[in-house]
Amino acid sequence: MTFFRAYLRQRLGVLAVLLLFCGIFGASFTLYHLPLGAVLYPALLCLGAVAAVAVLDMRRVWKTHRALTVIRNMTAEVIDDLPRPGDIVQRDYQMLVESLCRENRDLQLLAAARYADMVDYYTLWAHQIKTPIASMRLTLQNEDTDLSRDLSRDLFRVEQYVEMVMAFLRLTDGAGDYVFRQCDLDGVIRQAVRKFAPEFIRRRIRLVYEPVKLSVVTDEKWLGFVLEQILSNALKYTRAEGTITIGLEEDGKTLFVADTGIGIAPEDLPRIFEKGYTGYNGRRDRQASGIGLYLCRRICDNLGVKLAARSVPEQGTTVTIGLDQHRIEG
Repeated sequence: MTFFRAYLRQRLGVLAVLLLFCGIFGASFTLYHLPLGAVLYPALLCLGAVAAVAVLDMRRVWKTHRALTVIRNMTAEVIDDLPRPGDIVQRDYQMLVESLCRENRDLQLLAAARYADMVDYYTLWAHQIKTPIASMRLTLQNEDTDLSRDLSRDLFRVEQYVEMVMAFLRLTDGAGDYVFRQCDLDGVIRQAVRKFAPEFIRRRIRLVYEPVKLSVVTDEKWLGFVLEQILSNALKYTRAEGTITIGLEEDGKTLFVADTGIGIAPEDLPRIFEKGYTGYNGRRDRQASGIGLYLCRRICDNLGVKLAARSVPEQGTTVTIGLDQHRIEG
């Protein structure tokens, strides 16, 4: 609806009253057998005056409408001054809006303070928990029994969960925790593989990896976290004596991690990067949280790379990371 049509609908009552008055005067002059010209002339003068006033009023309403249109696209935090109210009702509405904006700011400040306290607490907890983890790991290194190996494996999983907590907290800082520089992709891959080497050996899972010989501009720490999460999932859902392959696809710019695991159901595949979504296989594994791949997607979005997956049930899954955006030939 155009502004002119909306304005006419808003002032329709005033126009109807004006026409009603003109009709009453015309009927009165007719009943008293007075010349109609005596009423037509004042009526035309009144209509002209009303038209002039309507033009001025329309101009005022248009300015207010344009100002409110601009303000409508702003957030409540940046709305300082509303247009000058034209009547008592508009002034009451403005006072209501200003009151709601103040209340909204107060609620946002309160929520931000509570969230900051929560982040500070869990950040402190994540740092403090590393001390007993390191102590337990040193203790277990002095033993070589089935029990110590099982405990070391469980402790490694605890470390992974702590890293996920830290990653989740750091993601709230936006781009503040990212440092982009040229790095050797093979170095990132080797570091991630080295971390899971005991799991590869214990479950006799074969690793197929040839150096990719590629340099990329990225944040090495965050890209390493993504690779670790992908490898963790590949190991989790690959049966003993299976195979995990790491390499570049034919385009030479897309890193892939492929496993021969149980795969992902077709109906689950489009949603595996959603927060908290575990899918059919994840529900069978009671320990699945649906957070790992969600964090990977968030991080890849911040890194400017594309994360995707394809899978065939009971044959395996391939997760790809498109590195073309920040590629530098080695």
